[in-house]
Amino acid sequence: MATACSGSGEDDTSAKSKPSEVSAAPAAGVVAPAKVEVIAELTGCKPKIRIDADELRQGLCHTDKVDFSITTFPEEKYKDTWLESASIYGGTYLVGSRWVVAAKPEMLEGFRAKLGGTIRELSGLGPSPAPSTS
Repeated sequence: MATACSGSGEDDTSAKSKPSEVSAAPAAGVVAPAKVEVIAELTGCKPKIRIDADELRQGLCHTDKVDFSITTFPEEKYKDTWLESASIYGGTYLVGSRWVVAAKPEMLEGFRAKLGGTIRELSGLGPSPAPSTS
């Protein structure tokens, strides 16, 4: 038992040092997977929670530059299902471990520098939208 406990302590020490070694996006080690509120804080906003369900949580952020949404998922499978559904509409998203940020494409690179993740462009697979009457 003593060996197992001491081995665990060594693993904890090495795990604690790893986030400081991340160079592309230092905050990403802290964020992913994260809560909506943690991601929002790193992007400079206080989110208004719009959806709080078993499959996902979604918060809306409003800043001087842009409005955007942050969606987090308890498991990767829920994120994958969400992205598959979103692909019908198309759009560009910043995707991380169990989270997605939806914003104007020109804002996503700045968010990526703070959060990590991958910018993904989803092609619309559904029919073209009908002309708006409003």
